[in-house]
Amino acid sequence: MITDEKTLSEILEYLDKSIDNLAKDSFENLEVAGGFEGVENFLQNQFDIRLENLLVAKNSSIHHLESGMKNKIIQRKQKVFENIAKKYKN
Repeated sequence: MITDEKTLSEILEYLDKSIDNLAKDSFENLEVAGGFEGVENFLQNQFDIRLENLLVAKNSSIHHLESGMKNKIIQRKQKVFENIAKKYKN
């Protein structure tokens, strides 16, 4: 189970890069219906799915994390999507 901040930080770093790469590919191809909002919704779903998969790989789940760790994830997700909006929303 995830019990320390270091492991969570490593997961979030990996997830940041993964979503950033996916965003680049998605916005270059724009094959998702709904324009920017459609792509953003797709990316947010992917963030949640990939996060849960990474946690499961560590024998954990979002439901097992302490509230402080959940807050860190929420803040990180907001930051990731603010950066995506700055890069790709025109």
